[in-house]
Amino acid sequence: MRTQTMRLRCDLPAHNSVRYTSRNQVKMKTPTTKLMFDLPAHNSVPDKYIMPAEKRPRRHELVDDGLSVALPVVDLKKGRPQVARDILEAGKEFGFFQVVNHGVGEDVVQGFREVAAEFLRLPEEAKLEYYSEDQSKAFRVISGCITSHKLMNEWPTQPEIFRERLANYSVAVQELAWKLLRLIAEELGLDDHNFFKGDLTGGETLMNVHYYPLCPDPNLTMGVRPHSDRYIITVLSQGDVGGLQAKIGGRWIGVEPIHNAFVINFGLQMEINQRASCKRGAPGGNQLC
Repeated sequence: MRTQTMRLRCDLPAHNSVRYTSRNQVKMKTPTTKLMFDLPAHNSVPDKYIMPAEKRPRRHELVDDGLSVALPVVDLKKGRPQVARDILEAGKEFGFFQVVNHGVGEDVVQGFREVAAEFLRLPEEAKLEYYSEDQSKAFRVISGCITSHKLMNEWPTQPEIFRERLANYSVAVQELAWKLLRLIAEELGLDDHNFFKGDLTGGETLMNVHYYPLCPDPNLTMGVRPHSDRYIITVLSQGDVGGLQAKIGGRWIGVEPIHNAFVINFGLQMEINQRASCKRGAPGGNQLC
């Protein structure tokens, strides 16, 4: 059975967008299927995406009283012992943190974000060549999302520099993920070089790119439903547009973007493998939206 143990995620929201629009998982039956990337902007939320009032976030769950809780920010330029402590404390308390001075070049991040956006601007016919709901595909496009695995020879050749920039980004961010896992193992008194190797992280690294168009009325709907990541660790490039939320202690808080930072989420496998040393997103626990 193929497993996926790391997830690299890059969000490409439209300017001033919020992440409440639903992702329409359309099955491609004809070449004229519309992808979310190519749909015109809506002036109102389509009826099929309006959530029943009882399923929308309740006011008491939202942090809107000026007392918003900020996710911890871990600076990798600090001394190694302090960084390791900061990561584990953030994991125990929140299950999430943001990391800065992480060593991934801003040119690498921006370069990939730019070429991914350029791919989304290609004619719809070009993108539909990669449309698939088969999760075994090395590269596939679904409505609102691009996913890819490691097989570079199956990645798009257009835009011309897409493969190069995706490879550069994937390698750099995966190296960051491994650095964080080694620090976690070290702080737990485990073998920092070998504990997360082998079967524990022997699965694939999944790369997602999500596109979020403008939402005309975020009070009526949600985008990505509240969920927990099943992977050991997720590394998210949020960009400079807000909208990401995390549920901490029963309340949804906005994750304010920090320039050139990554949001780190400890997934379900992290808690299982660390004997509940770290929190993870789960029903009643911490979640992402």
